[in-house]
Amino acid sequence: MNAAGENAGPEVHRAGGLLWHRDFRLLWFGETVSQVGTAMAVVAMPLVAVTVLRASTFTVTALVAMTWLPWPLIGLPAGAWVDRLPRRAVMLVCDLAAMMLYASVPLTASVGVLTIGQLLAVGLLGAGVGVFFTTAYQACLPSLVSGKQLVEGNAKMQGSTAAATLSGPGLAGLAAQALGVITALLFNAASFLVSAMCLLAIRTAVAHPSGDSHCQTIRADIAAGVRLVTRDPYLRPMGLFGAIANFGLSANQALAVLFLIRVVGVGPLAVGLLLAVPGVSGLLGAVTVGHLTRRIGTARALTLSALAALPFGLLIPLTQPGRGLVFYVAGTLIAATGTATASIIMASFRQAYSPPRLRGRVTATMSILVAGTSPLGALIGGVLATAIGIRETLWIMFGIVTVSGTVLLTHAIRQNRDLPATGAIRDLDGTRPLHQS
Repeated sequence: MNAAGENAGPEVHRAGGLLWHRDFRLLWFGETVSQVGTAMAVVAMPLVAVTVLRASTFTVTALVAMTWLPWPLIGLPAGAWVDRLPRRAVMLVCDLAAMMLYASVPLTASVGVLTIGQLLAVGLLGAGVGVFFTTAYQACLPSLVSGKQLVEGNAKMQGSTAAATLSGPGLAGLAAQALGVITALLFNAASFLVSAMCLLAIRTAVAHPSGDSHCQTIRADIAAGVRLVTRDPYLRPMGLFGAIANFGLSANQALAVLFLIRVVGVGPLAVGLLLAVPGVSGLLGAVTVGHLTRRIGTARALTLSALAALPFGLLIPLTQPGRGLVFYVAGTLIAATGTATASIIMASFRQAYSPPRLRGRVTATMSILVAGTSPLGALIGGVLATAIGIRETLWIMFGIVTVSGTVLLTHAIRQNRDLPATGAIRDLDGTRPLHQS
């Protein structure tokens, strides 16, 4: 392997950018395939619950909530352990564990013993594996590319996620229509194997965490990450914004299949195609974020994405059959483009701004703020939908999403054109500025 070093990797200026970077290309390809499989499972799992096991509305929302629940349960210790362990090894183990978990669903279904309990368990455990993988991935990306390439790297990874979100639901719908809904889950299991093989082929040695991580207890490590995020004038409002927005968006995700099938009245193929619309938005965000941040600055682009785009989600509850589907498409397209753009900006900022020895813990703490409200949003969405109706619940939740961006209007963010590229972050005791090298 090549010598490890923070921000390793050549500066790339030719067309295609980081796609000429061998190790980044391997990471990008493996994750693209894995994300396609995961996007198929996002549709296939609720479809299995609804069409095969005849699950209730609350059970379906609980299934979606299971995919978010591990973040508040294990996110903080996961961040601490990722800062102690070889990050690429963590990702490999996670890929193999996820492959076995998701392969168990079609296996048990083929012999007629699949239950709602197993679906819930696979959703929960698979998401738990994803917590470790996502934290390790976010922490190791700066070891493969330079600081100046982080926005491009995150944009390309977001673009692949968006392409997966675009193609995955449609492929799941086609597989469900032609081969049965269980078949779509086989693709998800196989995709994790592809991701693991790509990780094994990477030559660059991912920088191993160092510093305080081996000198303290896990509890002390966790406290250091939490203290940094909660006291920082940039990370704190970003985390709050993500928490509020995801609370509402997770309810929409939990209710989307039910809304489209039982309220709007479309079939599985149409559901797959409509749920692919966020993929178009993700591609738009990934393609335009570089130009937007160069033109108006990262701080301004972040607030614009949150305040101007997310309110269009209020079009989604207006969806009706036939031509009325345009409300779903337009609302999702614009709101999700804003979400994708904001996510790329915040992820790139966090990776460059956080000291390497704390990067896993900062990632985990921010992810808990962002994803920790998601199971609550999904479950409350299910309770409200049962009590007052699915369409009415979507009005409430997208109202919350609309106002979420106001928490970004802090003095630290508003006064600058760009977010800081490196740290004036406080050190572990919260008192001394820590400048990155």
